[in-house]
Amino acid sequence: MEATGRTALYFCSVLFLLPVNCKFIHIPSLVHRGIEGKPLHLPVETCFQLDEADIQGTWSHTRPSGTRSTLVTFTKDVDITNMMYRNHLFFRAPNISLLIQKLNRDDEGDYHLQLHIKFHNKTDPVNEGETVHVTVDVPVSTPVIVKSPSYAVVEDKANVTWTCSVERGTRVGFQWLRNNVPLGPSDRYHFSKDNSTLLISPVRKDDMGIYHCVASNPVSPGRSSRAMELTVYYGPYNLAVNSGQGLRTGEVFTINPGELVFFECQADSNPPNSFVWISKSRNATQVITEGPRLEVVSYRLAHAEEYLCRAFNNVTQKQDEAQFTLVVASLGTGKEKHTQTGNSLSPLAAIIVCSLFIIGCMLLVFLRRTCHPKRVLMSIYNRPESEQKRPHLSGHEDATEDFGIYEFISIPGKMESTQASCRSLARLESVQDMHTTIYDVIRHVPETPSHSLLESRCTPH
Repeated sequence: MEATGRTALYFCSVLFLLPVNCKFIHIPSLVHRGIEGKPLHLPVETCFQLDEADIQGTWSHTRPSGTRSTLVTFTKDVDITNMMYRNHLFFRAPNISLLIQKLNRDDEGDYHLQLHIKFHNKTDPVNEGETVHVTVDVPVSTPVIVKSPSYAVVEDKANVTWTCSVERGTRVGFQWLRNNVPLGPSDRYHFSKDNSTLLISPVRKDDMGIYHCVASNPVSPGRSSRAMELTVYYGPYNLAVNSGQGLRTGEVFTINPGELVFFECQADSNPPNSFVWISKSRNATQVITEGPRLEVVSYRLAHAEEYLCRAFNNVTQKQDEAQFTLVVASLGTGKEKHTQTGNSLSPLAAIIVCSLFIIGCMLLVFLRRTCHPKRVLMSIYNRPESEQKRPHLSGHEDATEDFGIYEFISIPGKMESTQASCRSLARLESVQDMHTTIYDVIRHVPETPSHSLLESRCTPH
């Protein structure tokens, strides 16, 4: 810093010797922004040695209104502060910088420094002057919101204006929130230039909620207002008729004979709707009862009847209707009804299972009667061991098995072979005529097992 000051002093000295005007004072910033309640320093640097000249100067203040006041008058050795600002300003000669100890809004404006310099080695004095602009930022106070109108409004028929303001604060910005969600411009949301005003036109059900605004500026964090609720009268919407009894198919309710049934009519509305139940017939309609609940005794119904629930909002002057048909039919016990309504596939599955079971039982009975599995097993079990172990034969190895009664049918025409196997013909001795129509073959059982099968004869009957 000392080297820089010497360089500046040398530079100014050189310029002073030259026939050119020189700036003998320097203010680093000509614009200052301060905070209310905080100090603000207006520094001034000199480009000459104070012991080589005599100085006289003044600090003055011009407010935005145009009023000008002298703050300090000073020389190199003496300074005189205006009595009105003695506790507000700090100034000590020969340092010609000015310190405002505690800013307020009245300190805004232009500060002028006027300096008269008389150098010892020069007869002509030098006049220097600079102007510094000061702006004071005031932290924001807690914002306040106002709703107009202050009462609840009707949907699609009214507008609502929200206004947010602060008692203190400069360069304040505003942000609106509904249910802690920031709001922005839209077809129905209109904001003023500084966002301090929000117009909702027209109001609808979706605009209901808790509103508040947040105010902030560069020298203070955002501060939130108290919350206010917007109430909107709307509806009725989503009108529906429900019942915990019977079976429902679309707009048709089916109930058991003799059953007592209750119906509920419900709709989204503010304030709550008034309800009217109406019975419809081909020729006329009849109001049955009022209120959200309807009680119907099924044995009083001779046939299917149509009913209508009408909801009316007395504030919005809007209404809606829901129509349904009531049919009396046997739905079975409560358990069966629950099964029918809860799972339509259960009866079909039960029928299929029962049918398969019956078919299986019938097959078992049929097989038992036709095959006699017990007899077959007993015959296999009681068969002689020699028979069980006997190898499979072609069927004619033992001639005794060929004995029996045979019936032959003669086919006209010449046979290619006139020979017949004696074994296959139960050992017939001869075949007299192949064109004979019928032969009776009589089985001959040997009297004793020792007779040879070869001795048996095939004799025609």
